[in-house]
Amino acid sequence: MASNYKEFRMSVGGRDVIIETGKYAEQANGACVVRCGETAVMVSACMSATPREGMDFFPLQVDYEEKMYAVGKIPGSFKRREGRASDKAILTARLIDRPLRPLFPKGLFNDVVIVAQAVSVEPDITPEPLAMIGSSVALAISDIPWAGPTGSVVVGLVDGKYVINPDFEQRQKSTIHLNLAGTKDAILMIEAGADEVSNEEMVGAIMFGHKEISKICSFIEDVIVPAVGKPKKEMELYHVPAELDAAVRAFASDKIDWAIDTFDRKEREDRQAQAEAETLEHFAEIYPENKREIMDSLYYLTKEKVRAKIFDKGVRPDGRGLKDVRPIWCEAHVLPRVHGSAVFTRGQTQTLTTCTLDMMSAAQKLEGLDEETAKRYMHQYNFPGYCTGEAKALRSPGRREIGHGALAERALIPVLPSEESFPYAIRVVNDILSSNGSSSMASVCGSTMALMDAGVPIKAPVAGVAMGLIKNQETGEFRVMTDIQGLEDFLGDMDFKVAGTQKGITAIQMDIKIKGISEEIMHAAIEQANEGRQFILSKMLECIPAVRPELSKYAPRIISFKIDPEKIGDVVGKQGKVINSIIAETGTKIDIEDDGTVCIASYGDPEAAYRAKAIVESIVHDPEVGDMFIGNVVRVLSRVGAFVEFAPGKDGMIHISRMSNKRIEQVEDVLNVGDTVKVEIIKIGEKGIDFKLLEKLS
Repeated sequence: MASNYKEFRMSVGGRDVIIETGKYAEQANGACVVRCGETAVMVSACMSATPREGMDFFPLQVDYEEKMYAVGKIPGSFKRREGRASDKAILTARLIDRPLRPLFPKGLFNDVVIVAQAVSVEPDITPEPLAMIGSSVALAISDIPWAGPTGSVVVGLVDGKYVINPDFEQRQKSTIHLNLAGTKDAILMIEAGADEVSNEEMVGAIMFGHKEISKICSFIEDVIVPAVGKPKKEMELYHVPAELDAAVRAFASDKIDWAIDTFDRKEREDRQAQAEAETLEHFAEIYPENKREIMDSLYYLTKEKVRAKIFDKGVRPDGRGLKDVRPIWCEAHVLPRVHGSAVFTRGQTQTLTTCTLDMMSAAQKLEGLDEETAKRYMHQYNFPGYCTGEAKALRSPGRREIGHGALAERALIPVLPSEESFPYAIRVVNDILSSNGSSSMASVCGSTMALMDAGVPIKAPVAGVAMGLIKNQETGEFRVMTDIQGLEDFLGDMDFKVAGTQKGITAIQMDIKIKGISEEIMHAAIEQANEGRQFILSKMLECIPAVRPELSKYAPRIISFKIDPEKIGDVVGKQGKVINSIIAETGTKIDIEDDGTVCIASYGDPEAAYRAKAIVESIVHDPEVGDMFIGNVVRVLSRVGAFVEFAPGKDGMIHISRMSNKRIEQVEDVLNVGDTVKVEIIKIGEKGIDFKLLEKLS
């Protein structure tokens, strides 16, 4: 055992959480293992010795790794090792990153890398909140400058009661799934999905979770750090020299006032570019080596003036009041061959959304640490360079795109029809055509309209809106803004996204740049978001008032029903002969699950699925005396009788004596191979089924 090994034990949500330090990854600046039950996460924090050259933002990198050995699995990839991080792992890394980032000192440009590895996982105890706690501990005990600690929990609402870090069964029942992080005194990060819950229920969940977070922070700060924490490094942080800053402000103050004194974005950007060029030219000889510092000084000056205008006068950069939503226009069914499509435009943010329907076999296959193996609803978000006017080549989705797609997906899942009532895999794609703030919330709106256009019977339409915040750090006064655009997000203190129906909230995401927000701010933001959301919903419903009564003619018609699982082999047949013959005959696609669920899809001919269903049902039906069938003669024995196939792979015989009321010499006088006949079962014996001929049809 390592000589500096320490073990700390605290209670989180009624379960013991054990934090181990000094035993593993000792060369990292800070490291720990966090255990709860049989779940264990190893977390390390490292910082480079020197700042990264030329950086103008803090280079924090957070990685969360799902080790498949943690649940006793070998990866299914060709190389049989973990490859590119799954979407869920990327989303977890974002959850870890967001509450940590605001607490690093301004002007720190050294690389900081946090690595969290889930190394053992039991289904009832998810590793994500433990990874978030571990990242806080690793940073708190390291010598890396950081204003933590933070705490993190998951909050559920089960049978009307809030639950901290719910187990698997509780997660299935919960109407809220809330990831929450914060300091002892304030909330830093919110990521939530919900089943149309009220504002009061959501705020209640947040405040309930924050009480537990405060306990976690106190334990880290009062128990762990004094025992094993390293002294924080004294860092030389980047800052704009005071003399230069004062000179730039004196010269450029009036120019910036002029630059932002317009509500037209293009004119404002042109004026800002002119003010920057004149300022750089003026100081070119005075401060020839300080272009970066001059530009930073102009940025902070502009930020202060825009914020003051909003805070003191309630006037935003585009002239709106604090609660005003940008102009909205939208259209549905813009792509005739697509199953469902819509364009949603709010100000200069615009998304084209498409909806595609297919069989459940088209659902996304998943390989991860939890029990989920397939995803029926797939929501994807694309952000090409042209949407911001950039000449940038297309690339695969990054962490931001995956995060925005997941947020929109989370907002819509509560209103989707059940698989039993609507047995379709659903893919929704958001292509952002133009972006100036809140494209993820525009995606929620456009996706709702595309689903409705496709005829997906959603329970209620969903809209989303992004809220912003300007807070005076000295007085605590604040202003909340509805439907923020890019500049307000860039210069503001918060991006608080709320999505929901007319009835309640379905998703929340909060990113923050200051050291937390209070309950008062949260109440104000959620209430104001509700007003904005209802207005946006009304605009959407003017365009498409209800779900289309029928699916697109290009969408497959899918019917689903159950058969006895023991009869699956009869339907499939030897080497798939029976099912392939049904597919060939009807032109359908057929999927059969192990539990006996049969899904049949027809493309172009809606009746084909029902013909295929009738054939399947005839195969699995246990014949009884008196049953009547229509079938084809498949074999003839001249002096004995004719064999009739009444279902694929099933036949019975009509004895020659039961073909007519008159005596016949040979079967061919009445029936031949290929004839279609109507028959009735008169006997079921050990040797097979006996028919009586009722009618020769062809």
